[in-house]
Amino acid sequence: MSPKPSINLKQSQTQQQKLAMTQTMQQAIQILHFSTNDLRDYLREQSLDNPLISVSNSPDSFEHPQINRGLNQTSEDQHQAFLEQLPAEKVSLYEHVLAQIHLNYRDTFLRTLLLFLVEYIDANGYLTLSLDAAATKTGATEIQLLDALTLLQQLEPAGIGARNLQECLMFQTERDHAAPDIAYLLLEESFDDLVNRQWEDISQKYAVSFPEIQAVFDYIPTLTPRPGAAYAQTLAQYIKPDLEVTVSEQHLDIQSTKAGQPQITFQDKYYNRYKKIEDVELQAYLKDRKAEFDWLKTTVENRGETILRVGQEILRHQSDFFLDDRHPLKPLTLKEVAQSLDLHESTISRAVNQKYMRTPWGIYELKHFFPQGILQKNGEATGEVVANTAIKSELQNIVANENKQAPLSDQKIVDQLKQAGFDISRRTVVKYRDALGIPTSRNRKRY
Repeated sequence: MSPKPSINLKQSQTQQQKLAMTQTMQQAIQILHFSTNDLRDYLREQSLDNPLISVSNSPDSFEHPQINRGLNQTSEDQHQAFLEQLPAEKVSLYEHVLAQIHLNYRDTFLRTLLLFLVEYIDANGYLTLSLDAAATKTGATEIQLLDALTLLQQLEPAGIGARNLQECLMFQTERDHAAPDIAYLLLEESFDDLVNRQWEDISQKYAVSFPEIQAVFDYIPTLTPRPGAAYAQTLAQYIKPDLEVTVSEQHLDIQSTKAGQPQITFQDKYYNRYKKIEDVELQAYLKDRKAEFDWLKTTVENRGETILRVGQEILRHQSDFFLDDRHPLKPLTLKEVAQSLDLHESTISRAVNQKYMRTPWGIYELKHFFPQGILQKNGEATGEVVANTAIKSELQNIVANENKQAPLSDQKIVDQLKQAGFDISRRTVVKYRDALGIPTSRNRKRY
């Protein structure tokens, strides 16, 4: 009789150990990749499965709802603006409109139609159902549905119940006493011509001047294309920075924030109470759950330490951003930071993904400090790498200072950039201009 193949059992055990190690590593990688909000949710899920884990909210968890992309506001101004944007009550768009209907209209068939139409208002405030389809569903006549829709469109917010962007802008303009006199007329009758800047046709059709049309064109961006968006989410998810930088007398300091480190604690009372019970299965269970807690706490702490180390490298490479009033950025790659910290490049990528730094000028995603570089010729064969943020900044300055009655062509922008020391192609200027949301010279012209 042949001996039992015991070696197969050993191989199976070895494979299982390797698999377990791989899963643990994947979890650690995932935790590093999580944003602060995602990490908090993940830890809460773990606490539901493990009674020894307790996750508490950080006392420093209330932050701005969006990333700061400019340096023209102080932190105090931003904070005040943020507080002013918070709704007094957490009311959804549906609830807001529904309350107005019940308050303003008696219980009639017309109100029934109004309540029906509200069911087809999307999160942006638009009506998503045609009147023909509404007639089929309700049995109402076209006149009855038009009456109901008219009443709906008179509710708040202005633009509610619109069926397209043109109607949405018209309804807002109709209620705005500060709107230019011809704004509603142009939106109603010559919307496409206005959007496509066919101003000569508009001028001749309505006997109005280019400056009058320009005033309407400038007024439109003050309106909102999504009137219901302010009510779309009852609980805003606020950004919680992982790092905070302070600047004092040309000295930089960086530290982890409490908001960036979720508080995970061990349930000692629970553990000590059941530790005294002489039950083999229970003790094995407690041992496994404690090991889970120890691993999770260590992994979360390592995550915070890695993010802090990356932040320190950012400060070392990008000190001019924090010390120079112009806030310039130098070219910096993930690979450079990885080599400095003796970590893998993918680790740095995960450490900067959805991680944020609070500065005296606002909150920035860590990826903001890794601008791409391009080759600047300067007449030399080797060239010099320059951060594209510096070029974009100069491009914005050039456009901001141009004659708006005769805007610069892309080639003229190339020439001015060259004079400023940035030798790039016209194609690159077009690419950067589009990325910055700067229109073509034709669309920048003002009268």
